[in-house]
Amino acid sequence: MAKSPLADVIVLFGGTGDLAQRMLFPSLYFLDADGFLSADFKIIATARAEMTREAFAAQVRETVKSRAGGVDDKVWNRFAQRLDYVGGDATQPAGTQALKAAMGPAKTPIFYLALSPSLYGRVCGALGAAGLGGPSARIVLEKPIGRDLESSKVINDAVGAVFPEESVFRIDHYLGKETVQNLIALRFANTLFEPLWNNLTIDHVQITVAETDGVGDRWPYYDEYGALRDMVQNHMLQLLCLVAMEPPSDMAPESLRNEKVKVLRSLRPITRAEVASISVRGQYTPGVVGGASAAGYESERGQASNTETFVALRADIDNWRWAGVPFFLRTGKRLPERRTQIAIQFKPVPHSIFGDGAKADLVANRLVIDLQPDEDIELTLMNQAPGLTHGGMRLQSLPLSLSLLRAYSGPNARRRIAYERLLLDVMHGNGTLFVRRDEVEQAWTWIDGIEAAWADSGMAPRPYAAGSWGPSGAFALIERSERAWYD
Repeated sequence: MAKSPLADVIVLFGGTGDLAQRMLFPSLYFLDADGFLSADFKIIATARAEMTREAFAAQVRETVKSRAGGVDDKVWNRFAQRLDYVGGDATQPAGTQALKAAMGPAKTPIFYLALSPSLYGRVCGALGAAGLGGPSARIVLEKPIGRDLESSKVINDAVGAVFPEESVFRIDHYLGKETVQNLIALRFANTLFEPLWNNLTIDHVQITVAETDGVGDRWPYYDEYGALRDMVQNHMLQLLCLVAMEPPSDMAPESLRNEKVKVLRSLRPITRAEVASISVRGQYTPGVVGGASAAGYESERGQASNTETFVALRADIDNWRWAGVPFFLRTGKRLPERRTQIAIQFKPVPHSIFGDGAKADLVANRLVIDLQPDEDIELTLMNQAPGLTHGGMRLQSLPLSLSLLRAYSGPNARRRIAYERLLLDVMHGNGTLFVRRDEVEQAWTWIDGIEAAWADSGMAPRPYAAGSWGPSGAFALIERSERAWYD
């Protein structure tokens, strides 16, 4: 595989928006501080608002200072020299010509679209008309790419008309987290795990993405998408793919992404006949979160809505490795705690040799991967309980931290923003941790089937109090298989 040329400029569309200010500029600052940006690398922000370069740089400094807990003057002076700002409409010729002038002699630009997906096609068309597309340029797309398969294809076609697929980087920031990458290393760099990673030893897998926040001012977007399209279609299915995929032949982008697509194609469709028994929709009502009163979704929206803010479902992967192993997914707003977690539950030992006194102590092994609020990997093992006992050996579970950061970086090590890893990969043209077009469309195919089954069966969201773990049906869903959510 030929080495891609290093990017020499990044153009951030939506440069005054929340994502750019909260994540992208701090990530670029940290990359500069750590010496990952070349001396001539430029950062150009663009948005509709008119603003001087100096005023914009001052705004970015305050953002970075807040995120970094301070600013190193030497690093900031170097970073500020890279910054430029272009006000205007990037969907119009005048806007793209102004960007082209600001880019100067750049030959390998990155165009980062931190915009509404409805604008992707128009921005790409304007970039193409200005001669800024083609194979030497790279474009980064934030999710969601469409709200169903049909709209996703329309967007991908519009982007693909200007940028070849190898130049398109569909970003999912979860894939930039150290712990997600460490999951790949854990599976494929250790003979201890990979031979056990199948339906012979694993009982089930749970993936939880829980948020304490409500929808708030984002309701116009959220009411159109809901939890299934907003979270399950991208973040949760990406995590499922990394857990379930077959070993790739190497770490080349196409090798890893080919295996993820195979998992998505193996997902059993959820039909109208079974949707009520293996999926749950919910919507939060008034309650208490973190000791404070929280309004219901319909109060935030201002009127009644059929949009789900909580989803729990059982996914089955119909292949040899995972036949019979259920994957339980749940995600929601206004839940009791903020948590993103993968729990891999192993089967119990087939027979206990330790006598009646130890039977209650014996629990099956569990591998828990925490992505947020803290990143960690923990393996629960059984060992002998210390001390003397009468009437046989007593056992206890022992949590063993496998966190790379905790083990080698020290307790005060800065946890990197996931976007740092991903931005660096785009600069080097490495698409391994990004999502290919057929991945997106295969995921939408499965999600559209669930949406259709909900609609055909008239399945409405069930209410749940803010601060709870969702509707009671979410517990019944997993308890039908004599299992329980890992809390």
